[in-house]
Amino acid sequence: MNIELGDWSQLGQEASTIRATVFIEEQGVPPELEWDEALDQVCLHALARIDGQAVGTARLLPDAHIGRMAVLPAFRRHRIGSALLMALVQAARARGELAVELSAQTYVRAFYARHGFEAYGPLYDDAGIEHQMMRLELG
Repeated sequence: MNIELGDWSQLGQEASTIRATVFIEEQGVPPELEWDEALDQVCLHALARIDGQAVGTARLLPDAHIGRMAVLPAFRRHRIGSALLMALVQAARARGELAVELSAQTYVRAFYARHGFEAYGPLYDDAGIEHQMMRLELG
């Protein structure tokens, strides 16, 4: 597996395919809530590849929020999510961020906690899925 970092013009087509599969098809997120191309244009994107095939994606927003992390169902449990997350944490650290945040679907909070993220604030609904904010100090 390798992780490629780049902008939307480089990685957007493959990232879009993964996000559509995971968020729209699998989780039932309405397409109008998934696509925010103006924001995608200003993010650092990460793409995981296995044998050249794009299998996972995530992005780092300008405000140090990590989002849109998705791994194709057939490739889950292969540490792809961990590799994507750590690549974006390192990118945030390299650009001088003091912390990163993310909006975790509640059923995967334990995954983020294993990587040092701490939950805060109330649970909330986003696109019909329960979420909670999580934060990792980079200092």
